[in-house]
Amino acid sequence: MSLMSKHYILEKNVILLAVAAVLAVAIGGLVEIVPLFYVKGTIEKVGSIRPYTPLELEGRDIYVREGCYLCHSQMIRPLRDEVERYGHYSLAAESMYDHPFQWGSKRIGPDLARIGGKYSDDWHRQHLKDPRSVVPESIMPRFGFLFHTDLDTSDIVAKMKVQRLLGTPYTQADIDDAKKDIVTQDTDNSDGAADLAKRYPGAKSRDYAGLPRHVTEADALIAYLQMLGTEVNFKTYDDKANIR
Repeated sequence: MSLMSKHYILEKNVILLAVAAVLAVAIGGLVEIVPLFYVKGTIEKVGSIRPYTPLELEGRDIYVREGCYLCHSQMIRPLRDEVERYGHYSLAAESMYDHPFQWGSKRIGPDLARIGGKYSDDWHRQHLKDPRSVVPESIMPRFGFLFHTDLDTSDIVAKMKVQRLLGTPYTQADIDDAKKDIVTQDTDNSDGAADLAKRYPGAKSRDYAGLPRHVTEADALIAYLQMLGTEVNFKTYDDKANIR
């Protein structure tokens, strides 16, 4: 009996085909999963990675709510053309406090893994209000309404408690001061900026949306975008030395 004839038997017998499919998937799954049990770690040792500040966490939720991840990925693959365009490839450690991660599955717009600090706050304001005024070929919709919508912080404490349950190392003090930290980070020359930066290294305090005395959704979103990819100093980062 030829190999093709044996294949016809498999195709004509639904039960046999189902069993063969299950076996194939099971074997493939084992081949992918089992080796992970023998790897000491899949996350690099990067001490500079910190949890999101309350303002950045709110901005991330707005990013997800508005579907930004549908057009923008946050994962630079270790391919030459991507590294040359966007910067160092993404590290697993950079997503360790993302629940869920924002790697994305499609790029209609550019990858945002290294967007933090690349443009000024003013550029982001204009881009959100009128994308084509700064990127003529952009097909991104306008998000000007974010500047007229006050940030709702009523559930920030609950959000941070959930994040802590998922493994994010927020302290009780971080959770208790969450609402105060949001105002602090969105205020120029705030007295609490030093304390905020001590608990969240690298956190910048300033008026992100350019609307004094108002903490808007635009402030939160811009604060989130401006921290993406800024936690690791790739000028001193050693790929080989930081893998467990």
